[in-house]
Amino acid sequence: MAIELTVEDPRWRGLEALVDRAAQAVFHRFDLDAELCEVSVLACDDAHIAALNAEFREKPSPTNVLSWPAEDLSPEAAGDIPDHPQPDFTGEIALGDIAISFDTCTREAAEAGKPMDDHVTHLIIHGLLHLLGYDHIRDPDATLMEGLEVEILGKMGIDNPYII
Repeated sequence: MAIELTVEDPRWRGLEALVDRAAQAVFHRFDLDAELCEVSVLACDDAHIAALNAEFREKPSPTNVLSWPAEDLSPEAAGDIPDHPQPDFTGEIALGDIAISFDTCTREAAEAGKPMDDHVTHLIIHGLLHLLGYDHIRDPDATLMEGLEVEILGKMGIDNPYII
């Protein structure tokens, strides 16, 4: 598995293990050969993710995680399953890029009374699902995506993040 992790904020510790574990769980769930999959993860702070959010989503505020799929796999009909990613001419499966903010993740985990590692694992899974064509804008898509998050996290021994 080729995960390129760029840690810009030194407060991120142990992120590589969380990303690896989350990616393995997602790839296993979708029967993807982890050795062929490529993902880039940027571990940053609120200032950087706010700039990215402004540039790419026209929302000049920090957020927890952002994703940029290498390919649009999303289905046309709400609630349908996205296309399965295919290897490119090199035999690799380039999935895309994820950015995650330490400040927002820390704040959200504290507010929810959840362990930081569990919250970050959830957000990495969330970002990976976006790279695989899942979304939460339309209600049926959100139901599907959240169900997958809960399923994958449950198999990892992490509680349902949507139960407060």
